[in-house]
Amino acid sequence: MTHGQFGFLAGFLVVAVWALGGAGAAAAATLAGLVGWLLVRVREGDVSVPGLADRAGAGRRR
Repeated sequence: MTHGQFGFLAGFLVVAVWALGGAGAAAAATLAGLVGWLLVRVREGDVSVPGLADRAGAGRRR
């Protein structure tokens, strides 16, 4: 599956959930998907939790 196909599928599913369950359900589904994506990235080693904390803290110090 290409990135374009995956993006289309993700967008389609968000709109389908929105149409069937309302905006709250669509927002919850999107948030759950983002959390799942982040967990997979951390598990695969592409993102480190300490690295995320450093990035979050750097924005506050400016």
